[in-house]
Amino acid sequence: MSLLYSIIIGAIAGWLAGKIMKGGGFGLLLNVILGIVGGLVGNWVFGLLGISVSDGIIGDLLTGGIGAIIILFIAGLFKK
Repeated sequence: MSLLYSIIIGAIAGWLAGKIMKGGGFGLLLNVILGIVGGLVGNWVFGLLGISVSDGIIGDLLTGGIGAIIILFIAGLFKK
């Protein structure tokens, strides 16, 4: 069940990141995939910085969203 939860949260985070990064999106499907990967990146970055985000849906969306924005930004550098 936690895998399904992670996929759903990552998908929402990727969609939100695509909306935030104007012109930096890659389409709905790829943004969702990048959001799932972004959740992992967000957890890793927050761990490195020693930042603790609250548990729950909001904290997971925040972590996944920030990770997805990072991934979309990096992917946008290669897109140009």
